[in-house]
Amino acid sequence: MTGSVLPGRRARRPAPGLRARLLAAIAIAVLAGSLTAWGVASAVGPPIFHAHLLESGTADPVVNRHAEEAFGAASGLSLVLALVAAAVTSIVVSAFLARRIQRRLAGVRLAAEQVAVGDYSARAPLMGMGAEFDELAGAFNTMAADLGGIEAARTRMLSELAHEMRTPASVLEGYLEAIRDGVEHADEPTIEMLRAQVARLTRLSQDITLVTTAEEGRLAMRRTRVPARRLLDDAAAQIVGRAADADVGFSVEVASSAATALLDADVDRLGQVLTNLLDNALRHTPPGGRIELRAARVGDRLRITVRDDGEGIPPEHLPRIFDRFYRVDTARDRAHGGSGVGLSIVRSITEAHGGSVSAQSDGPARGTAIVVELPAVTDRSAAPGADASAS
Repeated sequence: MTGSVLPGRRARRPAPGLRARLLAAIAIAVLAGSLTAWGVASAVGPPIFHAHLLESGTADPVVNRHAEEAFGAASGLSLVLALVAAAVTSIVVSAFLARRIQRRLAGVRLAAEQVAVGDYSARAPLMGMGAEFDELAGAFNTMAADLGGIEAARTRMLSELAHEMRTPASVLEGYLEAIRDGVEHADEPTIEMLRAQVARLTRLSQDITLVTTAEEGRLAMRRTRVPARRLLDDAAAQIVGRAADADVGFSVEVASSAATALLDADVDRLGQVLTNLLDNALRHTPPGGRIELRAARVGDRLRITVRDDGEGIPPEHLPRIFDRFYRVDTARDRAHGGSGVGLSIVRSITEAHGGSVSAQSDGPARGTAIVVELPAVTDRSAAPGADASAS
């Protein structure tokens, strides 16, 4: 039954508001102060007055008693009136301040309600009631802005993911219907094409899982102490043939200090980083272009650079190319077959190894350089070039 209360339970009363709480606290403080003032005045005033009477030389007990009674009545009445006036003034001032605080906090409450329903553009006004309140409003506004960015990224990611899945799914559906209707035949080329589309969906799913796991800090690592030269050679071996087929030059330049450097790394994960960077460079380098893989030791870090002289990146896009599904040119990049998460994977794996990654480009048609920096092992106990596996 609507509005009924369960047996044995009392209806919960609404909690008092901030204004009522402030007034109650101030009233308690005023009452405590009044009682304290009354007690101190009663304990200190009469003895002092009596001592002054004795010092004045007045010997008549009746006069002394009358003077002391007059002093007690006058001081008591004065004290009562003063305390009542102070209490009234305090209540008036407190009510004004409580009302002001309540009205200022109403803006924060309204902004919080807007954020709660998905309006991340809402901002709390600065209350002008001290640094603490302004810091509270500033922290709220920062949170709202961050939530808005996360929501925009989520929406964009879902849209891009739906688009990425729609193309192979549409191809699969179209060919399966054509085979069912007898328009197409399930010959070997058709099956291979369908298998390629399934592989594309599988790869997209794996990429999304990998980058999400890495960004959440749950990426499993099997670290070993591995020579940097081995990683570079393995990555170069995978790209050199395809670069030759695409008529793209490829070269490797490893400084002697980098060749002997050791990394505490997951070989497969870092191999994926280099492979993704080289694949990305190959996709965006036209025939006749060139790709360079370089490595050098900079202090206690290993700097790996993948440079091409291909399409390049406009400066305004550089800060975002490592975001999931972000593309400089959507139509062109999809035509190249990229999933849109390759560079995101590079950043996630690199940061999971304690490293950093950045992009450099002088603009369209002027090439791109992706720079990965990783911490090198400072322990010299292992011989250079040896692969000492961690247990």
